[in-house]
Amino acid sequence: MSQRLDQFAVAPDLLQPMLQQEELLKSSGLEYSLIELVKLRASQMNGCAFCIHMHTHDARAHGESEDRMHLLNAWREADVYTAKERAALAWTEALTEVAHTRAPDADYAKIAEHFSPREQVALTLLISAINSWNRIAIGFRMPHPPVEESK
Repeated sequence: MSQRLDQFAVAPDLLQPMLQQEELLKSSGLEYSLIELVKLRASQMNGCAFCIHMHTHDARAHGESEDRMHLLNAWREADVYTAKERAALAWTEALTEVAHTRAPDADYAKIAEHFSPREQVALTLLISAINSWNRIAIGFRMPHPPVEESK
């Protein structure tokens, strides 16, 4: 698969607001580990190899465990996530598939239990942002870096 377009070379000014939003979200009060779990889960759902690669490596570099990353695709059955993380992951799935889920009240109630109103906005913007990044990366066929195989 070859890259269709280098969006950063062609239109850096159009991507700048998204990059600025990323910086704002890092200082929004959401825990870094939660941010990476949300980004990784949405990227898994969307099948974005570039973003899965990036967020797996970012999470690992900041201390995330291999088990939690490997089990993320089955988070509902794994007992390695906190109630707060589970609420965020349910909200991530609901919004990533919003055309089908319509953002259920039960999922919103879970985030309202664990997140302040401001954090709810930050979490929702985070989910919206990673879904946008996934669509850009997939649409332009952004290749992930070479994978180092361990033997």
